Amino acid sequence: MIRRIRIAGFGGQGVMLTGQLLAYAANEQGLYSVWVPTYGPETRGGTANCAVTISDKPIYSPIFKKADDLLVFNLPSLHKFQELITDDGNIFYNSSLIEEEVKQPFHLYGVPMNEIANKLGKPQVANMAMFGAYLKVNKIFKDEVIEDSLKHFLKGAKEALLPVNKEAMAMGAKYI
Repeated sequence: MIRRIRIAGFGGQGVMLTGQLLAYAANEQGLYSVWVPTYGPETRGGTANCAVTISDKPIYSPIFKKADDLLVFNLPSLHKFQELITDDGNIFYNSSLIEEEVKQPFHLYGVPMNEIANKLGKPQVANMAMFGAYLKVNKIFKDEVIEDSLKHFLKGAKEALLPVNKEAMAMGAKYI
């Protein structure tokens, strides 16, 4: 088993956290993982993407040309990466911000991540709606592994955000 995942959007949309969660959860479940971040020159509002590879065997290179799964949080990221997907790959896109038709032959999953986050009153959990949708389609992880991974990243002052993040994930999964 090997999954090559690209996550892309603007800085501040939770692109890196989503990738870190996937990589961390894979390690917690006894799988191998590599997380490679790429930032634009700006921090917030600039481009950001990361590549995550998850495998049941050692990973010898963090670089891949085509992803099995693409999670795109904005239109520029869709334009940049939609051609770099395997033929039977999955594109999860933010239907709150991407209104144009996404090219086939991929499996498409539109997730209104901004709308879900706004319903919860926390715009910063939009990425968790996408994360929940992704987990629903790709059943790689046990629920307790995801819960422990969330707790790992949301500790200290961020611990109070755990319930709303879980709710955003559930709403994203339900949307699929």
